[in-house]
Amino acid sequence: MQSEYTLGIEEEYLLVDLDTCDLVKAPAELMRDCQIDLQDQVSPEFMQCQIEVGTRVCRNITEARDDLRRLRDCVSRHAAKHNLSPIAVSCHPFADWKDQQFTDRERYADIQRALGGVGRRMLICGMHVHIGIPDKNHRIDLLPQLSYFLPHMLALSASSPFWQGDDTGLASYRLTVFDSLPRTGLPPSFESWPEYERTVQTLVDVGEIENSSKIWWDLRPSHNFPTLESRIFDVSPRLEHAISLAALMQALVRMLTRLRDKNQRWRVYDRFLLDENRWRAQRYGTTEGLIDFGAGRITPFSELQDEFVEMLAEDVQALGTTDEIATLREIIDGGTSAERQRRVHAQAAALGQSPGHAIVRHLIEEFHADL
Repeated sequence: MQSEYTLGIEEEYLLVDLDTCDLVKAPAELMRDCQIDLQDQVSPEFMQCQIEVGTRVCRNITEARDDLRRLRDCVSRHAAKHNLSPIAVSCHPFADWKDQQFTDRERYADIQRALGGVGRRMLICGMHVHIGIPDKNHRIDLLPQLSYFLPHMLALSASSPFWQGDDTGLASYRLTVFDSLPRTGLPPSFESWPEYERTVQTLVDVGEIENSSKIWWDLRPSHNFPTLESRIFDVSPRLEHAISLAALMQALVRMLTRLRDKNQRWRVYDRFLLDENRWRAQRYGTTEGLIDFGAGRITPFSELQDEFVEMLAEDVQALGTTDEIATLREIIDGGTSAERQRRVHAQAAALGQSPGHAIVRHLIEEFHADL
């Protein structure tokens, strides 16, 4: 078994005006000050109202929490100088994507040209979690096994129920936008690392993509690092919830590796079935449960959490993430961000206040709650 399961977390934030609660373009001074403090751990994103941060390679969840807190705090401090605040949410509750501008960088200009109208709607943010797996073939072997749990991770992270002022009825509308792009969704299965490389190279050779970084599956081998990178998560308003979700993925990777070391593996289900659970997570978050294909029934999330605690007990203890996995119960019992946003919306509407503005102020509070 691997001695370490290193972590890396990337988050995308939206910048809002503290008075209007609307999206604003990141001032050049803000990006400059953040980059002075954080170097290459911060960068512009696809839209000018976005900013992206990424932790260092972290040996454990404590290091990941400390580094992510430092990143969030730095962006917040410099944003405050301009009467702005970051919010960690996958969709702004009322902003219109047609009013936003693209960041003037060659990479983003290329994406815009390649995606056309589909790319112009990309006013969404996510969280990416990397888990270090040195062996390339092991990364490929884990793809279909870990995919079983991607709907669980999406449901727990759901933070995008509103789009352009409307309640979409979904817990994660972000995926509706993102899935319109090519090379997205659940990853395919490969027999080996060479097969994966040959498949990617086919698209590179015809000029469709420049490298595997233009493959945006929910779970993929990272192009830049010896990691598996999950891209399924909505970004979490609360720091502690983001850390718990990263800890869950880390524990799942360790559990599946432990099975491999005993010549066992998690059952691989057809992508058609996994897509059904993905849809349920996208639509309902944690409120309606997911299909347990082995038991042949829909299991409530409270039971799924109990199963996680039992199944991952050895791994959680070895990784030192007992408290982080326990925090998942807080998400289930207290509601995902999508549910919390809807409660704020209902309360504001009942008081005759602007629901959209109330949600943004709520998200600002949650962003700063754990700093």
